[in-house]
Amino acid sequence: MTTTSTGAVTGLLLEWRQGDAAALTRLLPLVYDELRQIAARQLRNERADHTLQPTAVVHEAFLKLVDLPRLQWQDRAHFLAVASRLMRQVLVDYARARDTLKRGGNQPPVDPPGQAVAIEGEQIDVLALDGALQRLAAFDSEQAQLVELRFFGGLTIAETAAVLHSSPATVKRDWDTARTWLFRELGGA
Repeated sequence: MTTTSTGAVTGLLLEWRQGDAAALTRLLPLVYDELRQIAARQLRNERADHTLQPTAVVHEAFLKLVDLPRLQWQDRAHFLAVASRLMRQVLVDYARARDTLKRGGNQPPVDPPGQAVAIEGEQIDVLALDGALQRLAAFDSEQAQLVELRFFGGLTIAETAAVLHSSPATVKRDWDTARTWLFRELGGA
């Protein structure tokens, strides 16, 4: 995204925050492709037979975004952080719905509990990951946000550093720490 469109995104977020509903309509074309790329990167880690598509993840996240009470938007980075969290909720909600179907009468069985996702070649239950992230957030909310941005948002180290207003070296170090903690918390998956 160029500096000009970054400024335009921030301006539209401020207009939206001030009550201009039309600003959201003008914002969507500026961020849609970027959100879709984030969703596509995230879904590359999903099972091969995953039925959600990047467009569906973006649309669901955007519907959640529209329903949020008026946030005090700061800038494009803040928007990406919120969008990443909403994409996480979309994936978690999807996994929970699959679990509900699994327990539903004569429905065909589905995979083991949750929605398996791959982290560096390992399959991890997205519901277990969500629970672990909630525990991580209880004692280190910044590392939990970093995991949301990297894993659910699909942001690179550099993009995450920009969102968190940190250095790439700090983000890489914190990512290694958070990832190690999550693997241990998830039973060494």
